[in-house]
Amino acid sequence: MRPLLLFMLFIVGSLNVVGLQAGEPKPLQIGDHRELFVDDYLIGKMKNVSLRLHQPVDEGVVLKFDKPWEGLFCGYCTIIKDGDLYRAYYRGRPQAGADGDTGEVYCYAESKDGIHWTKPELSLFEKQGFKKNNIILADAAPMTHNLSPFLDTRPGVPESERYKALGGTMKSGLVAFTSPDGIHWKQHPAGTVISKEMVPFPYMFDSQNVAFWSPVEKKYISYFRVFKDKLRRIARTESDDFIHWSEPVLMEYTHRGDKSPIEHLYTNQTHPYFRAPHIYLAVAARFMPGRQVLTDEQAEKIGVHPRYFKDTSDAILMTTRGGNMYDRTFLSGFITGGIGAQNWVSRTNYPALNVVQTGPAEMSVYVNQDYAQPTAHLRRYSLRLDGFASVRADYAGGELVTKPLIFDGSELSINFSTSAAGGIKVEIQDENGKPIPGFTLADAREQIGNEINRIVTWKGGSDVSALSGKPVRLKFVMKDADLYSLQFVK
Repeated sequence: MRPLLLFMLFIVGSLNVVGLQAGEPKPLQIGDHRELFVDDYLIGKMKNVSLRLHQPVDEGVVLKFDKPWEGLFCGYCTIIKDGDLYRAYYRGRPQAGADGDTGEVYCYAESKDGIHWTKPELSLFEKQGFKKNNIILADAAPMTHNLSPFLDTRPGVPESERYKALGGTMKSGLVAFTSPDGIHWKQHPAGTVISKEMVPFPYMFDSQNVAFWSPVEKKYISYFRVFKDKLRRIARTESDDFIHWSEPVLMEYTHRGDKSPIEHLYTNQTHPYFRAPHIYLAVAARFMPGRQVLTDEQAEKIGVHPRYFKDTSDAILMTTRGGNMYDRTFLSGFITGGIGAQNWVSRTNYPALNVVQTGPAEMSVYVNQDYAQPTAHLRRYSLRLDGFASVRADYAGGELVTKPLIFDGSELSINFSTSAAGGIKVEIQDENGKPIPGFTLADAREQIGNEINRIVTWKGGSDVSALSGKPVRLKFVMKDADLYSLQFVK
């Protein structure tokens, strides 16, 4: 019996070993992608470091909605960087009214730097006795409620359809539009491309419905709002041709591996991050219905419309890498209401669609503020490139070790900042955590400073091409420092 028992124990032990090996996660294939620390994707282990959300810097008003055809209820803004030209699109609405009625138009502004904006006199539509104005779409209700343009980057797209847009309400469904130049728009012959009959959720389309071409998924993606269990939620659908769309699926939320609280999200503003298009950013408007901040007297003093101060809202940051899951790594506010009663009314602090680069080391996000007030405007906020979040080590120091990953490149570039007393050292380990000779902490040169693109070096130099294509881990030993992103470059 004893030999048989020993043999059985050997077999069980062998199976357990095989099972453990089979259950180990495969190394991440990051290639030469830039990876941001906006989620837990790269993170294996952290010791005395944490993920830190950064707040954008208020840079002030860039567009006042002060034309007679614009007014208090301008909203659903989109910002597009097309080469050296920045374009802004937004709904014009001087008076309150029903969603999708004839009182809504779509307006246009442009800029050479994303900071100083002008409203061209286009003379495409006459409104309120003005022939010269910045209106690009009118007399097209209900699509003028929430037209959401995008620059179509699909290879081979016809010049006449270089710009595309979706717009409409539940009454019309989402209707397709095209434009050769982003100014002159026409409805696509297909008309409604996403109808309410396609959507397995009640009440939809009544906020900004975004779409874009994904160079990673190689298809068009659209995110739009629905209601589920009386909560404002987001659904996703996809298409190969922008005309025929799949059945929408409901987006779910996760927070650091657990279920995230579900909150009302009025707009989602999901789009590929321009420096890492495999990561979709969602700078979403979090809506708090019935959470009244102002008294009647305060509301009257700032001149807000009496229907629009019973709620409040701010902006949050989410990400997704495709599929039906948003990662809400950070539950706290990303852009919160500023000082003053005017920032704490209903439907204010709504972010515009798209984050764009506005300087060598700067990017900007734009926010619709002072909604339903005479001072309604679009405001700009700035961040360093990739600076949404970071791995942060305090003065006492800490460590980050990544999951096993496979890269493609010859050098490691990091986006980081330190204090004068701080620094970052990088060790490259094999997939089991054993330091690789020549790339150990003892070999590493400390990185000190504040740069968007610093090539990491060791005593032997910066060349890591011998490790390209092999599973490795990166160990960052940090003190009083922030690490925003990394990328292997050739």
